[in-house]
Amino acid sequence: MSAQYDLVIRGGTVVTAADQFTADIGVVDGVITALAAKLPGGAEEIDATGLMVLPGGIDAHVHLDQPTSDGTKMADDFESGTRSAAAGGNTTVLPFVMQQKGSSLRACVEEYHRKAEGNCYTDVSFHMVVSDPSPQVLGQELPALVRDGYTSFKVFMTYDDLVLNDAELLSVFDVARREKALVMVHAEGNDAIKYMTTRLETEGKTAPYYHAEAHAQIAEREATHRAISHAQLTDVPVVIVHVSGRDPMEQIQWARKRGMKVFAETCPQYIALTKDDLKGLNMDFEGAKYVCSPPPRDSDSQAAIWEGLRDGTFDIFASDHCPFYFDAPQDTGKDNARARTSFKWVPNGIPGVETRMPILFSEGVSNGRISIERFVALTSSNPAKLYGLYPQKGTIAVGSDADFTIWDANKKVTIRQDILHHGSDYTPYEGMQVTGWPVRTILRGETIMHEGKITGDRTRGAHLKRDFSGMGYP
Repeated sequence: MSAQYDLVIRGGTVVTAADQFTADIGVVDGVITALAAKLPGGAEEIDATGLMVLPGGIDAHVHLDQPTSDGTKMADDFESGTRSAAAGGNTTVLPFVMQQKGSSLRACVEEYHRKAEGNCYTDVSFHMVVSDPSPQVLGQELPALVRDGYTSFKVFMTYDDLVLNDAELLSVFDVARREKALVMVHAEGNDAIKYMTTRLETEGKTAPYYHAEAHAQIAEREATHRAISHAQLTDVPVVIVHVSGRDPMEQIQWARKRGMKVFAETCPQYIALTKDDLKGLNMDFEGAKYVCSPPPRDSDSQAAIWEGLRDGTFDIFASDHCPFYFDAPQDTGKDNARARTSFKWVPNGIPGVETRMPILFSEGVSNGRISIERFVALTSSNPAKLYGLYPQKGTIAVGSDADFTIWDANKKVTIRQDILHHGSDYTPYEGMQVTGWPVRTILRGETIMHEGKITGDRTRGAHLKRDFSGMGYP
């Protein structure tokens, strides 16, 4: 007698964003077809007794194989980045298509598809970055791409090669409103950062630590308020990404109390690191390993982030995985000749896609700060809902993709570079002890990671087009 299911996962505690229960899960052709107390046999069976079965993680903010303006080399391409994602319990990642000034946005999207094709262990879906809102981009390319299923894009309020002025931001927001797209905003005030950078350099304060001083929370608060004001003026929903502390959080809460559609994202670096990490061993260059924007803040900011994770201020917990080598040849890593002269030349970004879920689980669920259901919402269900992938992704329900993370809530692991799968040559979380770890990752019914070993095929991942559901539009 042939098996009724391709895969049956037995005896695990199934957890969604709403509840948890013990059940068997039946899978046919990569889709969940049954949830029941006891199912008939499957061609493959997995015993999950004593373990949690969660929806596959969705990291909605990662940077892979991205060009840079200064010759620095990004440490992860799609093969290594999605391999690392799978090892960390993720089944879908959302990387950014980086438009370089003067380039066609459509051509950039096509180039990223070429980079990703045949090189993805997980599913992927692209956000776009609009750095050059030319009449061609705003009038033709961006609207057409949104209609083709690229329904979210990011704008920057800082970095000289990416920053948009207020008039450009308003023009982009207006296109988003007309096309029902979702705008993601990197909210830091460029002029304030440049002013602080010049002042610090004049005072001889050039070590990596002073990156955190230059990128002050005041600049993030001001830019967050300005982005929200632009969104209010154009009546468009926005996501404020990688929120680092209390000041920008209060701006988001202010907007929501007035009925505005403002969503918020935060990241592991804002609960696991502080700006003191940028001091390195003794204000030395080791601090460059922790340089990212916005930078980690202080203990009060960490407390504020936990408040926001609990009370719903934050919709999403993403990694902002932006990996560079620390030590690389020909000055292509963080430790390069120019960066040694001033913090302003240190490449901004840290690796984190593989450690995102373990850090939040350990610090949040294991330490009693958030529930397991809230963990699932932040790391899987909410990203799927917000970015138009739900209920195909982000839940365990009949008809959804058979994407699972099987989780050992009691497994203790010390995070070390030598156990991770990313391309970077370091982890900013070296030596951190966590309780709770993914032991198996399953993409559309196929195991792609088991006990820390990648078992999947790098051609397995597919690109996902998205719809407009969940994006804050009627």
